[in-house]
Amino acid sequence: MKPIWYFVGLILLITGLLIVGAGIYSYFNPPEVKKVLSETHPELWWGAIMVVVGAIYTWKNYNKKVE
Repeated sequence: MKPIWYFVGLILLITGLLIVGAGIYSYFNPPEVKKVLSETHPELWWGAIMVVVGAIYTWKNYNKKVE
């Protein structure tokens, strides 16, 4: 069996990729009504952080087994 952190890493990785995708879309197609601090593009930052953390969790726990 795989440890729970492997699956947590996969979930973070997939969710981060979706958020980065939404951030890229909103970067090239900005909404008509601006949000507070939207010029900092938090979707890109948080999505990238989630992708990096998810990739680290997945990579570190890929070969580990729980007995």
